[in-house]
Amino acid sequence: MDLRANISELMPRARADLADLVAIRSVADPRQFPPEECERAATWVVDRFAEVGFTDLGLHETSDGSKAVYGQRAANRPDAPTVLLYAHYDVQPPLDDDAWRTPPFQLTEANGRWYGRGAADCKGNIVMHLTALRALGDAGVPVNLKLIVEGSEEQGTGGLEDFVVGNPELLRADAILVCDTGNAAVGQPATTVTLRGLVNVVVTVSALDGELHSGMFGGAAPDALAALIQILSTLRDRAGNTTIAGLTHDQTWTGAPYPTEQFRADAGLQDGVGLLGDGSVSDMIWARPAVTVLGLDCPPVIGSAAAIQPRARARLNLRVPPGTDAVKAQDALIAHLHAAAPWGVRVEVVKEALGQPFEARTGGPAYRALAGAMRDAYGREMTSLGQGGSIPLANVFADTYPDAEIVLMGVEEPLALIHAPNESVDPTEIANLALAEALFLQRYTK
Repeated sequence: MDLRANISELMPRARADLADLVAIRSVADPRQFPPEECERAATWVVDRFAEVGFTDLGLHETSDGSKAVYGQRAANRPDAPTVLLYAHYDVQPPLDDDAWRTPPFQLTEANGRWYGRGAADCKGNIVMHLTALRALGDAGVPVNLKLIVEGSEEQGTGGLEDFVVGNPELLRADAILVCDTGNAAVGQPATTVTLRGLVNVVVTVSALDGELHSGMFGGAAPDALAALIQILSTLRDRAGNTTIAGLTHDQTWTGAPYPTEQFRADAGLQDGVGLLGDGSVSDMIWARPAVTVLGLDCPPVIGSAAAIQPRARARLNLRVPPGTDAVKAQDALIAHLHAAAPWGVRVEVVKEALGQPFEARTGGPAYRALAGAMRDAYGREMTSLGQGGSIPLANVFADTYPDAEIVLMGVEEPLALIHAPNESVDPTEIANLALAEALFLQRYTK
């Protein structure tokens, strides 16, 4: 069986599938898009996987109201291992429509890439699964397959996480392919072996009963906004290292490096702007804590008055590296914010979200089989990457199925611009990863 030739012939169908999926505005937020759109996407997934031999396909409502697609396909021998295939059909909102160079919900080809919201994250991975299975044909999969495609991953509301805990036998598998990450670059195969956890908090600073005239009271009356700025400034040192009291910030990354010039290009740094921190790029984004100010509540420039602000608020995101407990990191951040408050201002911190970091167990039969499959598909060795983002489901899988090998991979390389305007996927990533997955499913044994 010439799998590479099969996949090449299937790519027009892959494009048509992705065009169908991208056209469905499956943002799992009824305040922005009709919930029927998510139902349409879920039904589309059911119909397409039925075509490749999956049975018991159905929609399972989760605790957050979203629908998860589940199905299975049995192998032809009783001792075959089980592989669970994961993806999600919900997408981020398009954000600024004017920033898109192409219609966000219309798959458009430009410069060799396919553009559209969800083209990479994560509808491209759904199409990748389908393409791999079609290439193998009816009798080409010697392992048991299970499928779970969720509908609220981008909202972070935990529907599938609760579903896994409540239905552990349904999703039990020997290897779990979590296809929601990506390669180091187009054509450079990789698995993600670590994920940073996260802590989100909202900090409010208050100092006065109300606004005061800055000419009459300024200079003696404490300014809540200035106090908040001073507090936030203590979260990083002059080099840009995150310096929260009680958190280590000198860890090093031991996997594949992220070349500095590639990172500068991927991140779109402007000329003359320096990188943060005193470690390598890989150290800073995969191995060390990193705090980001996500938003501020304060008067906008246009419409502001000559007044001292009585209160101000900020939303903070702290990424937590493997080896650090997220609860302890949350406690350290909150204690730091209180300790850094100047002038006796009042500080209130509200906990918003928390997720533990993740580190995969590598070296088992699934990783060995995948490494060979990636090498044959891409013509080069597979590397190990970290990811600054968080996938709470990975920890739920690890806790629920401690003997399973969890593999994070996917089509979402840096140029895909996931979560941003002008998201896209390189079709060669769909083709090569589909080939790697097909080879893996042929070769994997426990």
